[in-house]
Amino acid sequence: MGGKPKIIILLGPTASGKSDLAVKLAKRFGGEVISADSRQVYRGLNIGAGKITKKEMLGTPHHLLDVADSKRVFTVTQYQKLAKQAIQEILGRGHLPIICGGTGFYLETLAFDKILPEVKPNLKLRKILEKETVEKLWQKLQKLDPDRATKIDPYNKVRLVRAIEIATELGAVPPLPKLDSPYDCLWLGLKPNDQKLAQNIHRRLLKRLQQGLVAEVRKLQQAGVSWKRLDDLGLEYRYVAQFLQNRLDKTEMLKQLESAIWQFARRQMTWFRHLPEIKWLKNQSEASKLIKQFLAKN
Repeated sequence: MGGKPKIIILLGPTASGKSDLAVKLAKRFGGEVISADSRQVYRGLNIGAGKITKKEMLGTPHHLLDVADSKRVFTVTQYQKLAKQAIQEILGRGHLPIICGGTGFYLETLAFDKILPEVKPNLKLRKILEKETVEKLWQKLQKLDPDRATKIDPYNKVRLVRAIEIATELGAVPPLPKLDSPYDCLWLGLKPNDQKLAQNIHRRLLKRLQQGLVAEVRKLQQAGVSWKRLDDLGLEYRYVAQFLQNRLDKTEMLKQLESAIWQFARRQMTWFRHLPEIKWLKNQSEASKLIKQFLAKN
């Protein structure tokens, strides 16, 4: 592994406390944080996407936040390109890149420099698929490519349509060729037990509502982000948008949203099982110890 640049990858399900830990570790080891979160890339998605605030950063540079227009889809290929660029710049400053996030696809594609299948959009097929419900699309993907269906967000219409498009063209979404990683990676993970995670999710959701989540979604819609696009952005944006359209009352919105976030956390953990040796952390001092050892070895 000698000559490869060293990077830290800190992952975990939503509400596991990754952002706070990433800042503490960056402070301790002269690091800069690169977000690996598929919603935090979008401008205007702050409270709902759990984007770290300037105050919480404690002066630590953060990358790959607010790099995309929320009206347009930002692809994993775009993420890979920008994140690789950020890693090079951080290393160039003699700092330690700390990749922090819960989007397994982003992490895997970046860490292994995976080449993604080039399948052009099939507009005719898209038109047909757009009319289907997410449930129908997920069932269709299950038949076409059961493996991809287990790893995808079953409520994300954009991703489901794209996966079906690729599977239709190639027979199945091909397992991305795992190339030898250009980096020497230390994989660290946060995994609170189910009870703790459920509590974190519940508390955090109530806090986000107090912080103005509903107003944020209303503002996005008024700024030209369509109801359909808000639905595609998932979780907080989907359910609050339904509430704003009077399709759900507040109690039902909270109930359905909390349940959807919990299911999402479970799917994240399923994805992490496909990743390499993750060292699951008990606390911050364990993370520091592992990083110290990692940086000391040639």
